[in-house]
Amino acid sequence: MPASKPRAEFSQAKDQGLYSIGKAAELSGITPKMIRHYEALELIPKAARTVGDYRVYSAADVHTLRFIRRARGLGFAMDEIGTLLGLWRNQRRASEQVKRLALKHVADLDTKIAELQSMRAALAELAHHCHGDSRPDCPILADLAGLPSAE
Repeated sequence: MPASKPRAEFSQAKDQGLYSIGKAAELSGITPKMIRHYEALELIPKAARTVGDYRVYSAADVHTLRFIRRARGLGFAMDEIGTLLGLWRNQRRASEQVKRLALKHVADLDTKIAELQSMRAALAELAHHCHGDSRPDCPILADLAGLPSAE
């Protein structure tokens, strides 16, 4: 009969508008494992617990998880997300702080894009010189090995 007690607690938690970690994950689009990780990083407050020690989350927690998911989708690093969350929660913040952080991230993305375009161009050039036939010589592998091309 002890197995029914946690269910009764979840029922009470549901009545109070709280969600299990599975439901919070479903509503936020973040896996339970990542929710626990964000909690450990203190990006979200420690979850309330039932007597059975199950985590329960509020609607505000789910909203914060959605914020984190969107920030991650835009490529912000965890420390940047922590800063953004602090700014989001601070109603006295100056929007210039948020803009400065966003523009720094845009510049970082521009650098990464340029690096990726350079890598793409180099690989496309190597692929262009590769015959792609039954012969063993391959400029792609030669380049990776730091050998002169047989071409």
